[in-house]
Amino acid sequence: MMRTSSAGRPSSGGAPRRLATSARRGTAGVTLIELMIVVTLMGLVAGLSYPAVAAGVDSLRLRAASNGIVGFLNTAIDRAERRQDVVEIWISPRDNAMIARTPDLGFNRRYELPDSVRILSILPSENTAPGEPRRFLCYPGGTFPRIGLEIANHEGRKRMVSIDPVTGIPLSEIEAK
Repeated sequence: MMRTSSAGRPSSGGAPRRLATSARRGTAGVTLIELMIVVTLMGLVAGLSYPAVAAGVDSLRLRAASNGIVGFLNTAIDRAERRQDVVEIWISPRDNAMIARTPDLGFNRRYELPDSVRILSILPSENTAPGEPRRFLCYPGGTFPRIGLEIANHEGRKRMVSIDPVTGIPLSEIEAK
């Protein structure tokens, strides 16, 4: 029986074609230099994009902290209005925290800001030492205190969270640099 090639012609029966196989072996794979170039380019792209990503994450943390403060103040105001309780709001820049409580301690909430966000100032400014806690009272049926909190992240971006004394609605706004 005679061997046939792929074209249907009888083969010479000699050694198989090794020339095509060895030529293919030289082009398959990646050289070390090519791999080093790709890794260097990936490192360069990662190094250039990291500051932008980190700034975006810090901005999101600042926004989340201001939304948390708005929610916290909303809860305290709602408690004063709906349950007809006097609510004390205690703000401590040193502890980077806020506490809302009723005199009978039936309502006692604490909100701590993340480590990347700090309370810079409490408005209206008063003759107290920097970092000292401030206390505000919310009376049922009364006007709400004018509270303003200036918060900032490590990059210096700031937000102002304040309570509108007429409507009693906490608002968060971005401060211009």
